[in-house]
Amino acid sequence: MPETPNQPPAAEKPPAPPAHTPQEQLPAHLPILPLSDVVVFPNMIAPLVVASSASIRLIDDVVAGHRTLGLVLQRRPGVENPKPADLYEYGCAGRVLKMLKFPDDSVRVLVQGQRRIRIVKFDQEEPYLTARVAPLPDEGEDTIEVNALARNASKQFQKIISLSPALPDELKVAALNIEDPGKLSDLIASNLNVSGEERQRLLETYSIKARLTRLTTLLNRELEVLELGSEIQSKVSSALAKGQREYFLREQLKQIQKELGEEGEHGSEIKELRDKIEKAKMPDETRKVALRELERLAIIPTASAEYTVARTYLDWLVTLPWNKATRDRLDITRARRVLDEDHYDLHRVKERILEYLSVLKLKQDMKGPILCFVGPPGVGKTSLGMSIARALSRKFIRISLGGIRDEAEIRGHRRTYIGALPGRVIQGLRKVESCNPVFMLDEIDKVGADFRGDPSAALLEVLDPQQHHAFSDHYLEVPFDLSKVMFITTTNQLDPVVPALRDRMEVIELPGYTEEEKLHIAKRFLLRRQLSEHGLKRGQVTFDPTALRAIIRDYTREAGVRNLEREIASICRKLARRIVEGAGRKFHVTTKLVHDLLGAVKFISEVAERTAEPGVVTGLAWTPAGGDILFIEATRMPGKGSLLLTGSLGDVMKESATAALSFIRSHSAALGIDNALFEKSDIHIHVPSGAIPKDGPSAGVTMATALASLLSNRAVQPDIAMTGEITLRGKILAVGGIKEKVLAAARAGIRLMILPDRNEKDLKEVPAEIRRKMKFKFVKTIGEALLIALGNGRRAAKK
Repeated sequence: MPETPNQPPAAEKPPAPPAHTPQEQLPAHLPILPLSDVVVFPNMIAPLVVASSASIRLIDDVVAGHRTLGLVLQRRPGVENPKPADLYEYGCAGRVLKMLKFPDDSVRVLVQGQRRIRIVKFDQEEPYLTARVAPLPDEGEDTIEVNALARNASKQFQKIISLSPALPDELKVAALNIEDPGKLSDLIASNLNVSGEERQRLLETYSIKARLTRLTTLLNRELEVLELGSEIQSKVSSALAKGQREYFLREQLKQIQKELGEEGEHGSEIKELRDKIEKAKMPDETRKVALRELERLAIIPTASAEYTVARTYLDWLVTLPWNKATRDRLDITRARRVLDEDHYDLHRVKERILEYLSVLKLKQDMKGPILCFVGPPGVGKTSLGMSIARALSRKFIRISLGGIRDEAEIRGHRRTYIGALPGRVIQGLRKVESCNPVFMLDEIDKVGADFRGDPSAALLEVLDPQQHHAFSDHYLEVPFDLSKVMFITTTNQLDPVVPALRDRMEVIELPGYTEEEKLHIAKRFLLRRQLSEHGLKRGQVTFDPTALRAIIRDYTREAGVRNLEREIASICRKLARRIVEGAGRKFHVTTKLVHDLLGAVKFISEVAERTAEPGVVTGLAWTPAGGDILFIEATRMPGKGSLLLTGSLGDVMKESATAALSFIRSHSAALGIDNALFEKSDIHIHVPSGAIPKDGPSAGVTMATALASLLSNRAVQPDIAMTGEITLRGKILAVGGIKEKVLAAARAGIRLMILPDRNEKDLKEVPAEIRRKMKFKFVKTIGEALLIALGNGRRAAKK
């Protein structure tokens, strides 16, 4: 689009307009040349640069014809190919005086304005704009008032020429020689330093009196600015030195912008920030802080390091979602459907979410709960948070706390530090652009602490419903309301979590899955996802239920389903390769094909063969990855009655072994054990997988049974497992992790479990299908446990 060049062509010298140019008859239809940054007035000569193909063609046709065209200013300079709606209604008819073509395919033209015109109707848009136009004659009378306005304008314009170095002195002579008030106003308007919109308004004013009145106001403003600049220059010129030049220029610009109604050294930026502050809907206290910081920013030089700090701080304030929230979809039926679509089972968690939705529907200003999902890896804690967000129609944000050791990661850094930023909580809210998202704090049990502070202590305020309505970040230093955020934390175990932090959360346990649950999850979720990710269409690869059971039993032994999905993915990859190589088009995965594709079985039930001889008993253990079976082995050898413990045992577990031996020795007669064995033999208790550290009191009953089995030479039934803490008096105390231990026993093929009598209440959490398949014996003393474990045990042959 045409622009005014910085300088006219070197060989060009604009010809002087004739003193009296007769008004030529304008064509009724004119080609319209859009102008991006210049307003052409009648009798004004202006050089233009034409670069677009449409405009170049327009110039060629005009030069070849009657050389007359319409010159109209665009409403927005940045539009490349303006349409009729992008142009002003009024413009100026002009005549092309000269045209030069340059090697860069651009065209320089020299045009002279002729008459004001108004666009009546556009005729065409291609290949360039043409329109039907109507000429606008100047309206005015030769009155005393008009002549006075013209003389005053001429006098002010001459003062401006004297003060402005950009205007040549020849303009004074031209202005003095023009007697027509209309032409004088056009001459002044074309050379006055005003905006394009102001010039356009002057062009549209065809009443000479109104035009001179408006021009007088603009001349007064420009004259005041120039006089003020001259005054400032005269004040500082006496003390001006080379090192003070930058300061002088800054002060001069500041005074000019102040007179123009702009603010500070960077008025447009300050105005933009002020508008953002108003639109951010901040709390009153925060808004006052933001405006105070904005006033400080306005007087800071842009070259100063403090400017960047203040600018970044204001950017954070105006972009945070102070009052921007998503609308909750409080549809209980839909929420239940979404949760069921994404996750199998997990009834307790789903019921808790539906309860939250129900209360929120009755009480809109309810504070968000702090939920803590506890469970082994792979049971769906993280993905459950995403499902909750989808059920609520809220945005979801997740940050991982694993390995965080700096308190500033939560609360942010003070602005005095270089590169300071807010904490991860505020950063997450800015990223998600909502003040009521579902915010997941993953792996909260893996938060560390060192000399930089304890992040767990900083989380106390974040996760406290009574405090987090005014959460204070060190960087912001203003309170931020977190009460609308629904926080969800995840952890593999609760022990590492600080007690004060644990007290602020509602703990919901997600134990491992049973074999049947894994089978349902694989059918409903895992198979569909893996087939899609490996480019396999539905029906191209099908799985037999027995094949899925084989994968679950023989190739995975975990509480979650992560390894199960990996094995299914491995099968999909191998079958995809066979399809590509042409070895088949459809496959039905059977148990035999599973073993062919995955290779040798990874997990074999060792319970029967390990417990086939005296001194070996199956125990149960709880781990962060779920429950697991534990074999306790005991043997004796000639010696002096010492006890040897191996298997990377902790202090508590060693004490349980000592207590078990003391009980067996004190009740040797009732158990039918020769007392001489203790004096002539050394006893060795070993727990296999010696590289894995083990500790806890729950193996006490298992160790006592192993010693009784060894010394009485009776083998324990192979399908029995047990857990419980013992005392020296033979009492069996309650232990934790019952559900995880029962699930581990079920995976290992255990049929009968011996549990402490006080743990009978915990059996309600075990799935009904497991309770139907297994038998449970609840005992109060070690004697009852030995009677069950060894009562029908066969006595082995003496060696």
